[in-house]
Amino acid sequence: MSVGWAGTRAIPAGLPCWIEVACRDEARIQDFYSRLFGWEYTARRDPAAPNGRYWIASAGGVAAGGLYQAGARSAPGWTLQLSVPHTASAAEWVEHLGGQVVLGPVAIPERGSIVHTIDACGAPVVFWEAPPDWEFASGVPNAFSGADLNTHDGAAADHFYTKLFSYSSRQVGDGETVDYAEYSLEHTPVLYRYVMGPEYGPDTPPHWLVYFKAEPARGTDATAGEALMLGGSVVIEPYDTAFGRTAILADPDGAVFAVIDHSRVLEDVGRAEVDDPYDD
Repeated sequence: MSVGWAGTRAIPAGLPCWIEVACRDEARIQDFYSRLFGWEYTARRDPAAPNGRYWIASAGGVAAGGLYQAGARSAPGWTLQLSVPHTASAAEWVEHLGGQVVLGPVAIPERGSIVHTIDACGAPVVFWEAPPDWEFASGVPNAFSGADLNTHDGAAADHFYTKLFSYSSRQVGDGETVDYAEYSLEHTPVLYRYVMGPEYGPDTPPHWLVYFKAEPARGTDATAGEALMLGGSVVIEPYDTAFGRTAILADPDGAVFAVIDHSRVLEDVGRAEVDDPYDD
């Protein structure tokens, strides 16, 4: 996915419009992503954060994501936010479609309003009615590249998101051994949905996995190695797919994310095939 947002028009409903990471040690996690992706940070006041701060990370001068201190009962992790024209209406539709509203809608000064929810298959997701001048870097190196919804119930996920937004959905796995669907807006892929296979434990909760675009000159392997040296971990070693060379990583607090190098795709396969990194 390579859709960027720079405040030139209304954000289409269903388009990823923000990502943020909750952390334990702000200074350490800022240093990790700053050295891994070259991000720079500016602080904003946030009464909802335990310490009253919210950090905006920038990639190439454009806002790329947020960072804040996790609450005592919250685990570190990345959260995906999707654009909606009205959070109040979105909240009603979430509950109508079998999801759950856990917070909001809440107005945020100069940042529109948000509603925190659990979708119909159990994955946390935030819907944001963003201000018209909001910026979000995506589809460029060291910024957001896409996201996978990892779920145990593909049918429930597909029904929820295609009814909530104007997504079209098509199978890009084989539908049996690999159930991997692509969600598109006006024929442009924006998100993916994966039914977790045996590589995941049956008690693994549904979740969104955020992908960042690797610098082609550095590549996925070097990025994974650098994350390791910076105190993070490699959850899944680099592997090849039809979408690009990918690795699943975690920051020093354990927040899981992925990096992908779209310049290195698995050859001799079409987009209807997906490489399974767990298949020996």
